[in-house]
Amino acid sequence: MSKTPLNRLDWTYQSGFCDELIGPRGRPRPASRRLWKYLKKLDRDELLERRDACEVAALVAGITFRVYHDAGSADRAMPFDLIPRIIPLNEWQRISAGLEQRVTALNLFINDLYGEQRIIQDGIFPADILAGSANFREQCRGIRPRYGVWAHICGSDLVRDADGTMYVLEDNLRVPSGVSYMLENRQVMKRVFPELFEDIDIQPVDDYPARLFDMLASLSPRPADYPVVAVLTPGQYNSAYFEHAWLAQQMGVELVEGRDLVVPDDDCVYMRTIHGLRQVDVIYRRIDDAFLDPEVFRKDSLLGVPGLMRAWRAGHVGLANAPGAGVADDKVVYSYVPEIIRYYLDQDALIPNVPTWRCSIQAELDHVLANIDQLVVKPANESGGYGMLIGPHASRTEHAQFKRLIKADPRNYIAQPTLAISTCPTLYGTQIAPRHVDLRPFILSSDQHYVTTGGLTRVAMRAGSLVVNSSQGGGSKDTWIVDTDSGSEN
Repeated sequence: MSKTPLNRLDWTYQSGFCDELIGPRGRPRPASRRLWKYLKKLDRDELLERRDACEVAALVAGITFRVYHDAGSADRAMPFDLIPRIIPLNEWQRISAGLEQRVTALNLFINDLYGEQRIIQDGIFPADILAGSANFREQCRGIRPRYGVWAHICGSDLVRDADGTMYVLEDNLRVPSGVSYMLENRQVMKRVFPELFEDIDIQPVDDYPARLFDMLASLSPRPADYPVVAVLTPGQYNSAYFEHAWLAQQMGVELVEGRDLVVPDDDCVYMRTIHGLRQVDVIYRRIDDAFLDPEVFRKDSLLGVPGLMRAWRAGHVGLANAPGAGVADDKVVYSYVPEIIRYYLDQDALIPNVPTWRCSIQAELDHVLANIDQLVVKPANESGGYGMLIGPHASRTEHAQFKRLIKADPRNYIAQPTLAISTCPTLYGTQIAPRHVDLRPFILSSDQHYVTTGGLTRVAMRAGSLVVNSSQGGGSKDTWIVDTDSGSEN
């Protein structure tokens, strides 16, 4: 039986959407030409063999996540697609500058809210929006973390519309996850396609763990050549436990649970070891605020560390991300980010927001209720794709239900147009077909910024779906930032 060449498979440009690799005439974009030529040489069997090799490599690496609503909450292998998403380096440099601008303004905003609240006094940000914030922590008022930075690790989700415009869809400032999948995806691709990394000038991403450690170390309150850093995890049943353990191993730091730490009367944090107590300088916490310290937040929390807020307020330990950073991790606050950037930096946003209607404003609420069948409606503080309505794909019953929810609590909802989110060729079964994608780059902040060269591309594995979250059946791709001006791309 003859083999089927790749170029006879279903690799097409989908009208009405911008494709990351393929132009409107069905030809590869400049940055993806080398990849296109290489893949066209593979027949179907060879491509499927490479796909199987990717899956085996991912399983060996233990790349998993946990979905709580599954029976037994068992770990799943993260679905991975072997056709990468490619972005030209010159475009990425503009995006990177926009991300640095955004996180700088957001940290100034958070610092202001826990201090003088000048942005409210000057009438730029409404006081009632802050009053209705689920993630504003009154216990953090008056605290000044080192460098004035609260969100040390930020994951901003980006999407591209049909006209090619890149938008920020949302900011994740509490405990953003996914960077381990970005890094492991690259390792899998290097194992399965080593020749491509010789022929194409792909920018590296593997310095992230070292950059993360350096950023965390810079938060240490004690002068030390090698401060004691720990990753605080809720434990092995958390959906992102693979990432917690992986990052701790890559940085060469301790992975601890709340029961491993203690804060005595000296307001310092100590780690229990077989040799006795050892002082901890910096904690990368992967626990939500509410469970972080039962002395201050939820009294019934068994995940946190009693006294941790005392130690942080006393300046005896660095915390990343800082408690209270989630005040800006709110989709209503998101709608004000262009104004926030203009207020603190006197600049226009380099990366635009998706146009957003605030249901707390009567005229905008009326528009949302009248056009709910055309809009995406999101609650202010949900994540993972939960709790939202995609109007064009929803039933009349769902429309009516969401209208009731919005009317009952307008502050808790925003609405956005249904974007024609970009696609990328994806191997599904034995066919290559377009699937919608987003992108989560990661930004580290202390006395300086670092933006990953690319990020985690998440892909909606189901045809027509716009939901890319792994908890909703999504997968991921490697993201290549390619220098099209280098000799390898000429």
